[in-house]
Amino acid sequence: MPLIALRPLLDYAAANNFGVAALNVNNMEQIQAIMEAARATQSPAIIQASRGARKYTNDLFLRNLMQAAVELYPEIPIVMHQDHGNSPDTCISAIRMGFTSVMMDGSLEDDGKTPASYEYNVAVTREVVNVAHRFGVSVEGELGVLGSLEHGMGEKEDGHGAEGKLTLDQLLTDPDQAVDFVQRTGIDALAVAMGTSHGAYKFSRKPSGDVLAMSRIEEIHRRIPNTHLVMHGSSSVPKELCDIINANGGRIKETYGVPVEEIQRGIRAGVRKINVDTDNRLAITGAIRKAFTSKPEEFDPRFYLTPARAAMQQVCEERMKQFGQAGHAKKVPLVTLDQMAKDYEAGKYGDAARPDSANQFKQAKKK
Repeated sequence: MPLIALRPLLDYAAANNFGVAALNVNNMEQIQAIMEAARATQSPAIIQASRGARKYTNDLFLRNLMQAAVELYPEIPIVMHQDHGNSPDTCISAIRMGFTSVMMDGSLEDDGKTPASYEYNVAVTREVVNVAHRFGVSVEGELGVLGSLEHGMGEKEDGHGAEGKLTLDQLLTDPDQAVDFVQRTGIDALAVAMGTSHGAYKFSRKPSGDVLAMSRIEEIHRRIPNTHLVMHGSSSVPKELCDIINANGGRIKETYGVPVEEIQRGIRAGVRKINVDTDNRLAITGAIRKAFTSKPEEFDPRFYLTPARAAMQQVCEERMKQFGQAGHAKKVPLVTLDQMAKDYEAGKYGDAARPDSANQFKQAKKK
């Protein structure tokens, strides 16, 4: 089964009222864990890589690892997604490397740390849409800056994240702007800021409405019910995973993530893509620490990477079931990128999604 674009998967998810976990990878074991979980639960899969992951793995390794996943799991529809692209160039390079979906995060300037103006965000996101849709590749945009409503600061992860104090207006996506943003950019999915952040240390207590503004998602969904919404920074940071790390020499401080029931609330309010990374990192690290503690004389990487892979697979299976994607792998429409390009051009996904600059298309092909 070939890699597919994000849009038809999210359209299908919306029609069937479920969400899809978007899972970050850096190496072979993580891809294997996701694909084994997808096979075990018969789930479609969104596998995503950040700029940092692409640098760590190298694009050629990553592309061929993904191609191996396609060949070894032919029954699983897979989206290959660029997470938090900081500039049009980053997104275009991902398209050239075979990514079928890209995120243009114009909420920050291209340094990945300075909050951008609204008009800048619109301009760079539209530029990416004009290029990506000509290749049949889907585009996710972001409006509002990820950060904590508790202390007003952004959270840097993988070299990406706002620095300094943020205003409430920056930390919460404005519903009026969301309507305008979608209309002007033609994006396929919108990442919403409502108090989540990257990493393990999201909340100092179990989150309530004052620090996790799920009502903001619900209001945006009421305003643009046909737009697929995305929750970033949505790991649940299970205490049991932190406890395994700490019992084997780790020092994870008390922390709280996004409860699964709140994510499920978001899914009922139009959230179709849910980014999960930290939970998998915790599972992997706990398994490795436990292996080292149980047999300190062992040095074969397979000794500790095998249980690490299994631990991540377990988390992925749990999220796939909890988000509702389990059992849908064989039902997702398989639309080729060539057909997607024709559909975008024909206005199937709305006039705003039609690419409107042949010059940018030519420039992209030259790069």
